[in-house]
Amino acid sequence: MKNIIKILSIWLIVVNLLACSDLTFGDKFLGDQPESSGAILDSMFSSKANADKVLTQAYCYLPYGLPTASGAGYNKLGVNILEALTDLYSSYRNNMSDGPVNLYYNGMLSPNITSNLQGCEAYRFGSQLEYHAIRYAYLYIENLSKVPDMTETERNERIAEAKMLIALSYAEMLRYVGGVPILTKSVDPNDEMNFPRATFDATVKHIVGLLDEAIPYLNWKQTDVDDGRMTKAGAMGLKIRVLLFAASPTFNGPKWREDANEFTCYGSYDPQRWKDVVTACENFMKELELHHEYGLTMPTEDTHEARRLAFRSGYYDRGGTEVLISTRRGYAPSIHQNIFDQRYYSGPTLNYVNMFSWADGKDFDADFNWSNPSKQPFFDANGTPLRDPRLYETVAVPGDKYFNGTPPPIYTNHPNYRTDGTGFLMMKFVLPDNGVRANRPVQWPYLRFPEILLSYAEALNEVNNGPTAKAYNCINEVRERVGLSKIPTSGMDQKKFLDAILKERALEFGFEEVRWFDMVRRGMVEDFKKTLYGLTTTGNDANNPTEFTFKEVFKLPTTRYWSSKWDTKWYLQPIPQTEINKAYGMTQNPGW
Repeated sequence: MKNIIKILSIWLIVVNLLACSDLTFGDKFLGDQPESSGAILDSMFSSKANADKVLTQAYCYLPYGLPTASGAGYNKLGVNILEALTDLYSSYRNNMSDGPVNLYYNGMLSPNITSNLQGCEAYRFGSQLEYHAIRYAYLYIENLSKVPDMTETERNERIAEAKMLIALSYAEMLRYVGGVPILTKSVDPNDEMNFPRATFDATVKHIVGLLDEAIPYLNWKQTDVDDGRMTKAGAMGLKIRVLLFAASPTFNGPKWREDANEFTCYGSYDPQRWKDVVTACENFMKELELHHEYGLTMPTEDTHEARRLAFRSGYYDRGGTEVLISTRRGYAPSIHQNIFDQRYYSGPTLNYVNMFSWADGKDFDADFNWSNPSKQPFFDANGTPLRDPRLYETVAVPGDKYFNGTPPPIYTNHPNYRTDGTGFLMMKFVLPDNGVRANRPVQWPYLRFPEILLSYAEALNEVNNGPTAKAYNCINEVRERVGLSKIPTSGMDQKKFLDAILKERALEFGFEEVRWFDMVRRGMVEDFKKTLYGLTTTGNDANNPTEFTFKEVFKLPTTRYWSSKWDTKWYLQPIPQTEINKAYGMTQNPGW
């Protein structure tokens, strides 16, 4: 921890600033790099342009969900994605650095990893980037008064941005490990390293407090030039996400395991926590009514393809009306090469594919006969898609085209078929026509407007012990964007409506790092333990099949440790023992 939170020398600060020179706000980078030779703190804050470099560096350390070829946090899960730990996706890379296979599926995750797998966890506290972002943000806040060419309004807005970056960093730590040591200023190397772990409650309050301080000074939405900077809408949305996480049963109720403590939960149930989520959602909606500018990206016509493209634009395009918080890694086409390199070594499960409804919104048949189907599951004889448009945008299924415009190698007679796969591949972000490798910075949609709608529906369902008309409207708005029918109201009690919400979140936010935290906060033990399946498919032609035979539904060969030896310790990540041994105040999480 000490080497993470201490202030670097000014020379190191300047050198580090060069590392993110390709990250942009809008279409233009924020001025030139400050001169490194002989730079001192005063020169770093001698102008608005120079000071912005310090704030930009804090932005560089924000979380990013896709594997990247280089840069901050690129090796997460050994170059894999968080969904590989959920029921939606499975890794079969089987190489020595794959985090899901070597740490989670086999139950070998521990606080004492010293091999090449160190850093391949879903989250390694003390080696992650959040404290770097916090350090640079506080350095910026504490020295901004030195900048001569800023108005008071500009200064207040930029300080609010920095506070939001700090809040986001703590929010990320909260979701992975619970309460953490809280810094309220930059730390000098000569300071005593005494930073006791804050309770879960204190950490939540600190995050919410920072956001409340930032909200009045932030722009509701940024202009195209400043697109990517933090906004008022983003701050209010992040507040909703944090409060929803904290109000959920794992943390808002009796201890989730015997040795759970004040650092990892509240320890008792308080209905006010759900009411706080509703209030935060209502405040967001009031601001939305005043300012507009945000909303679901809607299809331009009433067709399946238009709905699919609207959904794509919503999660992928920057500067639109849907992404409330986005993070960036840069322009270079090589940035996302790792996701292309690894795309054939993992895949969505049949369990996930079966969640997607028919195009009219009716549930996919639970007893669908894959070996002798009475109707086609993906496309009709004319090539018309038959399911929820989000399926085809999220998962490469038999009959679709993959990123290079050719059939994906997921049927047995494809020249590049892999026998160890799931029968499906990830499509989201790996877009047709090399879309993800276009020469522009690809954003990570850290928080999108549909999450506000579905969080609002979930909180209303809790507060009112069942769904309300407003809750139905929220979920139906998300469904109608992709042409699905409304959720039926008959027989829909609190539990069934919650199930519908969690399913909708899985469909809308596939591969956006939402499912794992839903499973954790809701204690979805049965989904952790469920048997996962794949599908064997054969095409009528090896190169350009027009029809498919679905030969077998099979259990995925990699059995996850927790499917038979479930332990709630998996809800939170272990704290590395080396970090605890530094004795500044961090403690171990329950069960580890």
